[in-house]
Order: sequence, then structure tokens, then C-alpha cells
Amino acid sequence: MATTIPLFASFKYADSLTVVGISICTALVCEAISWILIYRTSSYKSLKYSIDKAAKKLETMKTENPSSKLSIKKSKTKKIDRVETSLKESSRDLSLFKFKSGAVVALVLFVVFGLLNSLFEGKVVAKLPFHPITIVKKMSHRGLKGDDPTDCSMAFLYLLCSISIRTNLQKFLGFSPPRGAAGAGGLFPMPDPKTN
Repeated sequence: MATTIPLFASFKYADSLTVVGISICTALVCEAISWILIYRTSSYKSLKYSIDKAAKKLETMKTENPSSKLSIKKSKTKKIDRVETSLKESSRDLSLFKFKSGAVVALVLFVVFGLLNSLFEGKVVAKLPFHPITIVKKMSHRGLKGDDPTDCSMAFLYLLCSISIRTNLQKFLGFSPPRGAAGAGGLFPMPDPKTN
């Protein structure tokens, strides 16, 4: 059976607020771990600087007015390809660099999820304001008894909170990925269409 914090025991939204509060605390802990393992290091700062520099250079090269001469156009294309390759390599290195903290953060999230799952097992923590489609219902109604499709389990609420809170917290703290890293491919980049 689920237990609630005595302060909120008589409050109507106690369970929902408990899950949201724990999600906020977890996001703060995860970002603190990421800051310790990643964001404060000089190698991260140099990788971020090189990605930003390459992205700006690529942007200016692509916006410049191309000349009509074929030889100039070919050399410019080669330069753009070199900058794109450099950007992809730096982004891949950044993704690999973040991987070590990702394992620690995943462990923290699994522990917190297990704790919340034991506290709120089979308990409705929120009501959805709509009747969800089948796939969403399977996620939102996970582990709950009854047939009310608007019932929301802890797992679904925690998932939504974790995704939204952590992403916005990263933006607020300035830990979002560099501008050029988002489309550069990461660990599994898209194949280059020019090589075919």
C-alpha cells in the first residue's frame, strides 16, 4: 500500500505532488552529477567550443554567395565537407564523453523509479483530463486495477515529469547541447548521401 507524507496526507493532490516533487529533486541530482562529471571539465569546454566554432564557420560558408566559376565552387564544396566532417567528429566525441555520466544518471533514475514504484504500486496518482488512445492508455494505466481510462499511474506521471523538467532544467542552467551538435549525428550518425 502506498504511503504519503504526513504533511500532505489530507491534501487531494498529495500523491501527484509527491511524484512531481521527487521528479524535480531527481532532475536536480542528475544535473549535479552531470556537472561534476562533465560540464565543469576542460575537455568538455574545449569540445563545446570547437563544435560552436565549426557550426558558425559552416553556417557562414553556406550562406556566402557562391561564385559562378566551377573551380571555386568545387574548392568551396571541399571546404564545407571538411568542416562538416570536423563537426561530426567533435559531436561524436562529445556524445562519447557524456556517456560515462549517462550511466551514473541512469542508475540514479532506476533507483528512484524503483522506490516510487514500491510506494505507489497499484495506486492512482492522477486523473487525465481526456480519454487516451490505446497506446497511451497502456502506458498511463500500467499496474492499475479498474477500467477507468482516465486513471494515471505513477510511472506515466513520473515519465512525463522527468522528460519535461530535466530538459527545461538543462536549458535553464545552460547545459543544453551546443548548437551544432544537435544535427551532427551523435553516436549513430546518418550515412552521408554524398558518398553514394
